[in-house]
Amino acid sequence: MQVKKVLTYVAVAFVIFYLFTRPAEAADAVNGVFAGIFQGADRLAVFFSSVLN
Repeated sequence: MQVKKVLTYVAVAFVIFYLFTRPAEAADAVNGVFAGIFQGADRLAVFFSSVLN
């Protein structure tokens, strides 16, 4: 359990470091994640629309 806590703190510290040292790249990464989520939701909507029609 202790290792999991340490890894969590290291991951959070890395994210904070990345945000402060490369904010433009961090923003691009977040935009890419959201774009992927929205694209997946759109594809699911098209699939269910096709199934129900």
